[in-house]
Amino acid sequence: MSILTGKGITKVYGGNEVLHGIDLELESGKIYGMIGRNGAGKTTLLSILTSHNCATAGTVTFDGEPVWENPKVLEHFCFARELNQMLGVSTTSALKVKEYLWIASIYLPRWDQEMADRLIKEFGLEQKKRLNKLSKGMLSMVTIIVALASKAEFTFLDEPVAGLDVVARERFYQLLMEEYTQTGRTFVISTHIIEEAADVFEEVIMVDKGAILLKENTQDLLDRAYHISGHKDEVEKACAFLETHHEETMGRSKGVTVLLKPGQKLPEGYDISIQKLNLQKVFVALCGEGE
Repeated sequence: MSILTGKGITKVYGGNEVLHGIDLELESGKIYGMIGRNGAGKTTLLSILTSHNCATAGTVTFDGEPVWENPKVLEHFCFARELNQMLGVSTTSALKVKEYLWIASIYLPRWDQEMADRLIKEFGLEQKKRLNKLSKGMLSMVTIIVALASKAEFTFLDEPVAGLDVVARERFYQLLMEEYTQTGRTFVISTHIIEEAADVFEEVIMVDKGAILLKENTQDLLDRAYHISGHKDEVEKACAFLETHHEETMGRSKGVTVLLKPGQKLPEGYDISIQKLNLQKVFVALCGEGE
């Protein structure tokens, strides 16, 4: 089993610290979901983990070997970034689809051209079109092709479904699961469209304000997350010894999100309503304060 380890990852831009001493360990053979609000630091963290960006402080290692500018290690990685954000700041925009994919095949030593050709045909991509002439959805399809055809042991996708309609997003997750089942590759997926991806994520990583808020098995997290509501006094008594988040009060009514800790049970004997939460609701409760 391979392990990618980040210790004390800190990043400063123009005097502003955007990542705050992050410790993170990613094991091979899993699908991770990385979620966080805009500006939380997800893309910066992914770029540092894959040596596309240097950390101001801290280290990143792969099975004990440093990642930064280490070709031996980097051949295990693919970081498929959201192309829509790159076109205005690089010469990439002038490339044709076929040229961009050819360059990818050169830099990614495990490239599977047969898979790339099959996905190009399935997605209906026009290979002679320049990237800056593609729709946002088509650019996402190019990103997905690079990620899947790379056959990289650790594959990172930054907003891979941006601009895709619901049918295309569903197909992406089918392709992802097929590839994962066949190869056992590790995938780290950053996305804002949380709920439809929740069933795919074995582990979820929540990034908030430049720090890791939690890293946990997705089902374990959902098994301990509940929304409790009712009369304010009843809710407060029921939740007196529980970890609470995102409290909402309206008149005499109150609602809170609770995360049970090991050994804790749901409160009994109170006139309250208890509901299970999905991953999106948990995320909003933990990262949506101030909205």
